[in-house]
Amino acid sequence: MQAFKHLSIMSLNKVMLIGNVGNDPEIRYLDNQNPGGNARVARFRLATTERFRDRNNELRENTEWHSIAAWRNNAEIVEKFVHKGSQVYIEGRLRNRQWQDQTGATRYTTEIEATNIQLLGKRPDGQGAPAAQPQDGYQQAPQAAQGQAYQQPAAPVPPPAAPAAGPEDDLPF
Repeated sequence: MQAFKHLSIMSLNKVMLIGNVGNDPEIRYLDNQNPGGNARVARFRLATTERFRDRNNELRENTEWHSIAAWRNNAEIVEKFVHKGSQVYIEGRLRNRQWQDQTGATRYTTEIEATNIQLLGKRPDGQGAPAAQPQDGYQQAPQAAQGQAYQQPAAPVPPPAAPAAGPEDDLPF
């Protein structure tokens, strides 16, 4: 047990996806007492497609389907702006859950709980799509330009230090 005394355990549960929505989102309202409230969940499927060449140099595709759950304000954004075929950037975490089906059997699923949703592509009126507001302290991703993929914002860069004198400054690059 002494060997583990100084072991620092770290964990990370983060998912980032860019894909196309496979179905119109299903919206459920959780607060029956306050229909105008914010207690809702949106569920939809997202397809991500990897394109590659096989050994015979033929173009192949592999599509993965992901179950997405968006809660509260993110669900409201999904309800208003996300439809079948929409291209979205999803940031979130993996969640496993279980439930009882109609026959009483226990079912299990793994889904992505969206913490940040960025709408990509164009809206039907040709304007850019608005971004969802984060729900758990994540920094909001900047809006992507029309037709461009999302890029992670750069971390703040400290001001450059004064150059040091010496032969190290004569590097050719």
